[in-house]
Amino acid sequence: MLTDDGKHLYVSYDEYHNLIEKLAIKVHQSGWEFDTILCLARGGMRPGDILSRVFDKPLAIMSTSSYRANAGTVQGHLDIARYITTPKGEIAGKVLLVDDLADSGHTLKAVMDQLRNNYPPITELRSAVIWTKQASIFTPDYTVEFLPSNPWIHQPFESYDSLRPQQLLDKWKV
Repeated sequence: MLTDDGKHLYVSYDEYHNLIEKLAIKVHQSGWEFDTILCLARGGMRPGDILSRVFDKPLAIMSTSSYRANAGTVQGHLDIARYITTPKGEIAGKVLLVDDLADSGHTLKAVMDQLRNNYPPITELRSAVIWTKQASIFTPDYTVEFLPSNPWIHQPFESYDSLRPQQLLDKWKV
């Protein structure tokens, strides 16, 4: 649900999963065949997992981080892992890079550049996200929703960002 001022987008679990399914449909309808899904941790892990299951393709993971300050609301220095975790030894062939959103676009652009320059076994590379904001400098190959007002997206699992083990113990009275 987009707030009246257009500055916040609140997404339920059902909406989130529906959007991932719509992303799968977009990729499928393009007719593009790929060998591996590479998701960016953390935001791309849930969409990547679901797409990996739907397309029956191996899931590789690359860790990136740029949102650290103010409970993850302020973008900072971009860290990109030097290694990719993949069940096939080395990532190769046609790769679908998956993340949750193209916010500023800097992360996706940097990762795409790194993959193209440092991973010659990758023969073709495309990107897929749920949301693309107007402010993004990067345009993914596949996106479900374009957000011209650049809202802050409140994803359904963000409540876990501030939840700690003691709070779970209190909640479940274990």
